[in-house]
Amino acid sequence: MKRTQKREHLINVAAELFNRQGYHAVGIDQIIAQAGIAKTTLYRHFESKDELIVAVLRRVDKQAREEMRQAVDAMARDPQQKLLACFDFLEAWFKDKTFYGCPFMSAAGEYSTRTSPVFQEVMLHKRLVIAYFEELARAAGFNEPTRLAEAINLLFEGATAVTQISGDPSTARKAKAIAARLVEDASADLAASA
Repeated sequence: MKRTQKREHLINVAAELFNRQGYHAVGIDQIIAQAGIAKTTLYRHFESKDELIVAVLRRVDKQAREEMRQAVDAMARDPQQKLLACFDFLEAWFKDKTFYGCPFMSAAGEYSTRTSPVFQEVMLHKRLVIAYFEELARAAGFNEPTRLAEAINLLFEGATAVTQISGDPSTARKAKAIAARLVEDASADLAASA
């Protein structure tokens, strides 16, 4: 296996273990055993476990946001409908057998010091998701796209947290119904100001 392939393999193995078991619960020895590599190989690629966690979160962030954008684009053309399609994407994720909760919420819970590199990576991901919602709200021409994006995000994050605990994927549909009212109100405000 080439050097870059080993690094990618380590990230993939660690991502799966962290997702299922948590960040603190998974030790370096477990990652090494699961990946089938030597400890020196791991430390050649990552100076610390925290550095590996940051690499995992970067990968998960990129993948998750790309998957959401692609799924939403496939489900809807209109920016207003795309905002709501985000919740359809969320429900599909909740139904996936790999859903053990939000890996970013889990990381923030385990690495709660706001200055830690892990927590900083979590914050970046969450800001990028809000930026996507704001991009859609701006494309729809809403008067207060930032405010709407933040409200949509609260519903999105809330549904994720509730589903992580309850295991009920229909939470996404309930959040979508509330989001639809927010989008309707924003549309009415837009029409009134025209």
